[in-house]
Amino acid sequence: MNTKTLQQSKVGKIENSPIQSPNSRKYAAVRTREYLLVSEIEAMRDALKKADGCHAHRDSTLILLIYRHGLRVAEAAALRWEQIDWSGGNLHVKRVKTGTPSTQPLYGDEIRALRKLQRDYPASPYIFQSSRRGLLAKDTIGGIIERAGELALLPFPVHAHMLRHACGYALAAKGVDTRTIQGYLGHKNIQHTVRYTELSPLRFKGLWDE
Repeated sequence: MNTKTLQQSKVGKIENSPIQSPNSRKYAAVRTREYLLVSEIEAMRDALKKADGCHAHRDSTLILLIYRHGLRVAEAAALRWEQIDWSGGNLHVKRVKTGTPSTQPLYGDEIRALRKLQRDYPASPYIFQSSRRGLLAKDTIGGIIERAGELALLPFPVHAHMLRHACGYALAAKGVDTRTIQGYLGHKNIQHTVRYTELSPLRFKGLWDE
């Protein structure tokens, strides 16, 4: 194996690792975990509402849907109104990266937020619109979420994918089984899902007498 092939092989092993990536090692220097707690997500949404910008409701709803449905930024950007089944109260989630699509229930607070959003932004097929009535750029979504973390005074920098991780960890903490989490997040490989159940506090519940 020549040097170039060896380097490519090493890179491939890193990129395909389900637990650790170059980004996760880079971020380890600035925070101790790569997911957000529910209380932190609510603080971010509240901070956006208090900031009272012209897109405060849009941005708060964006964070809610990314978290509740474990969306990647590209999936959130591409969401269209036609993916919502209002009568059934469901959202059709189309995954990127060859992920498995799914139909997921929408909850009352999501439906109310989406109805208001539809009234506020009626002219585009996209759920999350830019000021020019097109879809939001991925960089714009990333910036919204970073800003929300700053407004909420979180003690570490926030990036958008932490919301997807938060979804996985929250489901694992509820005791949801790994296969269900895999289907919900659209993972092809269950090894990408195991990271969440491995950190679930339920694994160690009852080890000590109170």
